[in-house]
Amino acid sequence: MLGVFATCTEEFVFVPHDAGDETIQDLEASLGVTGVRTSVGGSSVVGSLICANSNGIIAAGFILEREIRKLRKNTKAARLSGELNAAGNLILANDTAALVHPDISERYVEVIKKTLGVEVKKGTIGGLKTVGMAGIATNKGVLVHPKATGNEIGIIEELFNLPVDIGTINFGSPLIGSGLLANSKGYVAGEDTTGPEITRIEDALGYE
Repeated sequence: MLGVFATCTEEFVFVPHDAGDETIQDLEASLGVTGVRTSVGGSSVVGSLICANSNGIIAAGFILEREIRKLRKNTKAARLSGELNAAGNLILANDTAALVHPDISERYVEVIKKTLGVEVKKGTIGGLKTVGMAGIATNKGVLVHPKATGNEIGIIEELFNLPVDIGTINFGSPLIGSGLLANSKGYVAGEDTTGPEITRIEDALGYE
């Protein structure tokens, strides 16, 4: 699941240390970015534990000092501590807005707002609180879990000020964020993703 192990912004793709050179080159070419190898508390599930945009990075609270120092060479970075800390799963963000898990404390809402430089709202997608797994947002569009309600979609449209569509990934998986990497320049989907799913991804995220 691509989105579990990696995450990308307009400039970088963050991947685990054990990612192969060829894989990184493919991601760099598809997304128009520079690859950065990293880990979070020694873990390789980088996509689940980091949320990043062009302004900054939010990482799980157990990220090691040397790991966060390395990230800070590229951009500003902050920790999301407490019980809810798998930032990549808990935050759906692009460069202007972020939808976050409804139980994140107000203190950390402020940290997210400041670090990512975005407007932040709490919410769900398809009833799921792990909004980072349930959708993907670029600066051109948002694609979310097929069971997202009209009310949820309305909130996301207003927050991001972008078109929102529903879809699936990897032959029917509703957890869009766990199987797709995307920015405004390109995307990489899991190999099981079907033609109709790809069409929906391309339409929703505004690829010509």
